Amino acid sequence: MPDLHDYLDLRLTEACEQWRSILNRKPVAKGSKQVDFVPVETLTCLAASLLVNHRQYGGSTAHRAVEPVPTLARLFRRPNSSVLAKMANLDGSRRNGAKHEVQVAAQLLAEPGQLGAVYRLLLTAARSVGIGPDALPDFLGLADDDSDLLLIGQRELDESDVVAAVRPAVDVWRASRDDLDERTTERLLMAAVRVGQHRFASEVLRNHRHQCVFCGLSVSLPEKRAARMLVASHIKPWRACSHAERLDARNGLTACPTHDVAFDTGLLTVNGGLRIHVKPALAAAVETDPATRAAFGRPPLAERLLLPDGAQPPHTKYLAWHRQHIFEEATH
Repeated sequence: MPDLHDYLDLRLTEACEQWRSILNRKPVAKGSKQVDFVPVETLTCLAASLLVNHRQYGGSTAHRAVEPVPTLARLFRRPNSSVLAKMANLDGSRRNGAKHEVQVAAQLLAEPGQLGAVYRLLLTAARSVGIGPDALPDFLGLADDDSDLLLIGQRELDESDVVAAVRPAVDVWRASRDDLDERTTERLLMAAVRVGQHRFASEVLRNHRHQCVFCGLSVSLPEKRAARMLVASHIKPWRACSHAERLDARNGLTACPTHDVAFDTGLLTVNGGLRIHVKPALAAAVETDPATRAAFGRPPLAERLLLPDGAQPPHTKYLAWHRQHIFEEATH
């Protein structure tokens, strides 16, 4: 059975050999025992967890899993449910996985740069044995970009808020997962918060097609770079949210940095009809100051949120919370 070294110190020659073994694998009949995952499969599933939340799918809905799960399942000669189960093993929500797999996840998710380097090695090895983009797409978009893997949306997370949210969960996990030491458990749970924020921000950006909903700014750059030019933040702040609210894309807005800060600090708000309201003091400044007018005049500030066709609108309960707890308090 592979140990920690086989994952964290994986070499290109070893990865190539493992990919060849997968290519020679025969599909297993339904109901039969699946062959064990080799490290390249497990590490690829870990990378895919940055895009897919396995908790959204149960046994009866695994066939609905979004990409890259179906593509990976075909490549691995496994059902979607096996790929999703491996993701659950890695984040510790299933005890079936080997202890070292959780340690691998805790290490690599806490160090995105290291995970990005491993992911590039996996792609390089796959391409060298004939596994092309159709069979294994570059789903993280790192193959032609030498920058570090970026978890987006992290600026919204205050370290003290994350620690306060994770600390009680560590104690709960320690009671049920005595196979994991406290440091591994804490690192895994901290990483889970940051990965969840990354998935949330990615979904919000996709929902709004990488466009500021306040002024329409849309950056014509590759998605990874454009993500740095726009901000996907919570309407009801992360620290005030329940776990489900933190992951709900309808609790998010995409904005340019100027309008993101203005909304976050209560200079702007949005009503249930999606009309944008401006704090009276800011509206007065628009009348007298050209620089303020350039950012908050109408235009560029829209009258109502600029939502692309087919986009999910923000939920009214989050907008109401913002008006009551942020905008109104900032007004007084």
